[in-house]
Amino acid sequence: MKFFILLVLVTSIIHMITAGSAAHRCFCQVTGTLDDCACDIETIDKFNNGDVFPRLQKLLSSDYFRFYKVNLNNPCPFWTDNSQCGLKYCAVKPCTPSEVPEGLKSSSYMYSAEASQEIEECEMAEKLGAVNSSLSDETRQALQEWKKHDDDSDRFCMLDDEDSPDSQYVDLLLNPERFTGYKGPEAWRIWNSIYEENCFKPYSVKRPLNPLVFNSGDIDGQGFYHWLEGLCVEKRAFFRLISGLHASINVHLSARYLLDENWFKMKWGHNVTEFQVRFDEDLTKGEGPKRLRNLYFLYLIELRALAKVLPYFEFSTFHLYTGQPAQDSENKKLLLELLQVAKSFPLHFDETTLFAGNNKEAMKLKEDFKLTFKNISRIMDCVECFKCRLWGKLQTQGLGTALKILFSERQIEAMPNTSKTNPSFQLSRQEIVSLFNAFGRISTSVRELKNFRSLLSKSDSD
Repeated sequence: MKFFILLVLVTSIIHMITAGSAAHRCFCQVTGTLDDCACDIETIDKFNNGDVFPRLQKLLSSDYFRFYKVNLNNPCPFWTDNSQCGLKYCAVKPCTPSEVPEGLKSSSYMYSAEASQEIEECEMAEKLGAVNSSLSDETRQALQEWKKHDDDSDRFCMLDDEDSPDSQYVDLLLNPERFTGYKGPEAWRIWNSIYEENCFKPYSVKRPLNPLVFNSGDIDGQGFYHWLEGLCVEKRAFFRLISGLHASINVHLSARYLLDENWFKMKWGHNVTEFQVRFDEDLTKGEGPKRLRNLYFLYLIELRALAKVLPYFEFSTFHLYTGQPAQDSENKKLLLELLQVAKSFPLHFDETTLFAGNNKEAMKLKEDFKLTFKNISRIMDCVECFKCRLWGKLQTQGLGTALKILFSERQIEAMPNTSKTNPSFQLSRQEIVSLFNAFGRISTSVRELKNFRSLLSKSDSD
């Protein structure tokens, strides 16, 4: 009996110590099986940190994936605001023409020289075999508009016009995502617009910890989560994707924080205090750990998209073309190896649970889903910090491309039976680069959580 009482006492003390630790307060819910999934967090951690992260980082350092063409001068379509971030770390340094590989600047960036010639010959043959190839300028323009409309209708996000004189190449390795000092009402307005107007949430449901609402910290989160659990699985998934993206960005900002600056150098690194402010259970009224769980949900969605898009990249005519044959060939091998690893994951998210049921209702819901996410991608043009705008646009485009892949299963399966000049499924280079870099950000976040666990545990023991 005495032994039993002693055991209970020791267990209680350990529980009190653990519950009070900084590591526990941030990661108390970051364990076990994810909602609406058959996967657990521990399996994702092991798979990402051991199999995915090293391969992905190597691929993203290549020329094809490090140069991203983007228009950072699009006006905000939702509110008038001519202010710009004056912080020096908000600036983005675009590439000079000589810094960009010639192959990326050509129109054949996806194909080898031989494949491009073959496609041109096929297109010429089709023109010669046509009944009437003498189309008027008006008809050609109309056909181009229809093709653009068809392409846009498949997408879940807005893409920049790469032919615009305002679009410039940016070297992502020289403009990394990190804390720039951009915060406060201007930054809150972006996320508030996303959560309050683009997550299927009625205004009557109050979101906890809304920084633009007075005393929102006193709002009972139970009401909000009762509403969330009452949503259909598609709308619930949408909210969790956005929350996961927000959490991932906050992890990056905490992991690459300006710790020290002097005349000689700048020191960037992990800011444990900043991480706690964003994710500690006590400091966030229980919200922080929930957001980290949503990050893992986002990881599963993007991982599933990579597994499903493998047939597209397996085509012999597809090349990561930069005009450097040896490097291009090696990068395609690395890409296919990464996608095979993604396919081997044992507990993939089952996207067939989404948009099921009544066909008419499912199509309407899917269209609402798509239009709402397109709206969020447009909000990125309202971000005043150019560095934040760059990475916000890239990551929303990457997630939008992942959603496009997930819901283009029939088109991808039909690819072997379609012509080279008119494939049933296509991705632009902008979509490809954003897809892999966006997943690279999520993968990095999962890897950084391991670092923050270690740092917080170390601080507890000191």
